[in-house]
Amino acid sequence: MILLDDNTPALMAAAGAQNAAPPILKDEFGQTILAQDSITRTVADSLKSMNLTDLKDVVTGRNTIVQDGLHALTELTVSFIPKLLIAILILWVGMKLAKMLKKFIVRTLEKRNAEPSLKTFLGSLVDVLLKAMIIIMAMDVIGIKATSFIALLGAMGLAIGMALQGTLQNFAGGVIILLMKPFKVGDYIECASYKGYVREIKIFNTTIQPFNGRTIIVPNSELSNKSLINHTREPIIRLDIVASVAYGTDLDHAKEVLMQVINDEPLVLHEPKPPVVAVSELGNSSVDFSMWMWVNVEDYWTVWLRIRENIYKALYANHISIPFPQLDVHLNQN
Repeated sequence: MILLDDNTPALMAAAGAQNAAPPILKDEFGQTILAQDSITRTVADSLKSMNLTDLKDVVTGRNTIVQDGLHALTELTVSFIPKLLIAILILWVGMKLAKMLKKFIVRTLEKRNAEPSLKTFLGSLVDVLLKAMIIIMAMDVIGIKATSFIALLGAMGLAIGMALQGTLQNFAGGVIILLMKPFKVGDYIECASYKGYVREIKIFNTTIQPFNGRTIIVPNSELSNKSLINHTREPIIRLDIVASVAYGTDLDHAKEVLMQVINDEPLVLHEPKPPVVAVSELGNSSVDFSMWMWVNVEDYWTVWLRIRENIYKALYANHISIPFPQLDVHLNQN
């Protein structure tokens, strides 16, 4: 009991120390720092560990990293400005040259009497291509590699070309027609099953109007890749007519009558070659005469229509029989 009584104050002090509140922390300025405020504590530690000399070097520009960055920026600026100026010069001169070349091409097409649509299209096409080349050159001078850009354009062009294969063929055919001029507006042409006067030549198709007044739109690829007949390309053309007479007819007399019909036609030309009337075929029911005569291209259809009527009248007036299909039937009396 004596030992317990003697240690009672010490034991009470130890128990009180365990239940005591944690000590209150204060900073150097006397402000209370909360234990759970880690952000404030971190900022305080950073301020204590900061080297003011490094901060001064950054502000005054003596820091090595800053100096290297400024030096690299200066070198980049000094080396880039000349390239930029050269690129601007290339753009300026190139655009001038592209404009001059476009005008030259248009004037050349005008001297060759090209179609207005062809002049406009080719001029625009050359202008776009030249400007694209000039921009790519300027990009290369600056240092922008245009390899991937060109590859992308090539891939796009291939895809578009495959998708528009038929249209591009018609376009190429239109360019060939406008350049080579196998026919022009106003010509009477014949291609495959198409016959008529050319009314309009476009980049992708040609409009033809036959005698019945209909409108035929023919793709240019057919007119440029297939054989065609231009009936009105030359100023003077030959008109061929076949006149038939019956067997037993005096051929000399019939020939004189047919030649007189030709001579009575005022639109028939006797130059560069005189008219010709000759037996061309001995048919099943008739003797056929070929009549060849030269006329001006604008008089072709007038003579074609009128001379047939005059041939019939002349043969009828001279009592020359016009044949028709005949069949002889022989009956066996047995």
